[in-house]
Amino acid sequence: MTFPLPSFFDRNAARQLYRVPYQTRAAEAKAWATQQSIPLASTDEKRVCLLAIDVQNTFCLPEFELFVGGRSGTGAVDDTARLCEFIYRNLGCITEIAPTMDTHTAAQIFHALFWVDGEGNHPDPMTMIGLDEVVQEKWRVNPALAVGLGKTLASLQDYALHYARRLSQDGKYPLTIWPYHSMLGGVGHALVSVFEEACFVHNIARQQPTRFELKGGNPLTENYSVLRPEVLEGSRGEMIAQKNVDFIDHLLNFDTILVAGQAKSHCVAWTVADLLDEIELRDPRLARKVYLLEDCTSPVVVPGVVDFTEQADAAYARFAAAGMNRVNSTDLFEIIAS
Repeated sequence: MTFPLPSFFDRNAARQLYRVPYQTRAAEAKAWATQQSIPLASTDEKRVCLLAIDVQNTFCLPEFELFVGGRSGTGAVDDTARLCEFIYRNLGCITEIAPTMDTHTAAQIFHALFWVDGEGNHPDPMTMIGLDEVVQEKWRVNPALAVGLGKTLASLQDYALHYARRLSQDGKYPLTIWPYHSMLGGVGHALVSVFEEACFVHNIARQQPTRFELKGGNPLTENYSVLRPEVLEGSRGEMIAQKNVDFIDHLLNFDTILVAGQAKSHCVAWTVADLLDEIELRDPRLARKVYLLEDCTSPVVVPGVVDFTEQADAAYARFAAAGMNRVNSTDLFEIIAS
């Protein structure tokens, strides 16, 4: 069964930054669970995980660094409101919420501080650094960072060349210099308040811990997907990162995996792609347990500059062809509860 929205939920709060009143909300959540006869998560016969990718201020509030507006211009705000409504209406069958959190510091390979040109200038945000530009040393690593990253300048430059080459060989996007975003310890890193509140209410009402999964902290690789960094090995074959096998196993142990979050064209698409790769290695039939909440995610669109809508739709078409389910949050309950 679906539940009514609790009185404390306001969908307009999806565009606001505020402090969740934890003690008050805990009492209200407990009372609401009793009133609605919401069972404990530990009693679920069918275990459902909501994988909520990067529902953070930095991507979901218009005034922050990498707001995902989609073609509507209000994409992530509307997505978050629908996602929270879905959580409250279906609280009794969502066993666990697993939010991923993009997590960065300044000195990372996709931030301006990492690179300098011949005059010592850093690249502007959204600069695309191609392999040829690293080969020709149009862009070089910042020598001031080598010691702090535990490298010599020569080894760091060698790694940067290797990294750009790997991205080129693997058919990934060119190395993008992103604006500083999702900075660890900063307000942009935090979950959007209304979503954080929904996670907290779920935690209290169903007495099930929220599983937070951080990604993106390795200074030497991008990490769009929570399941796998973009580059795993250095130029000499040494491991610099590894797949998130524990989390992959955790997700695949659920009967149903729901996927929402930002952005559809980047971190969501690449996480789902990596999950599909693992599924196809283990048992392709497992794809049927994955449900993509299409009205709770938007692609990156910068009007007049770039529009990744078609790429996102193509990725989702591939996922559906492999057996995953493309659904809306408003019709999902009947599917997963059957």
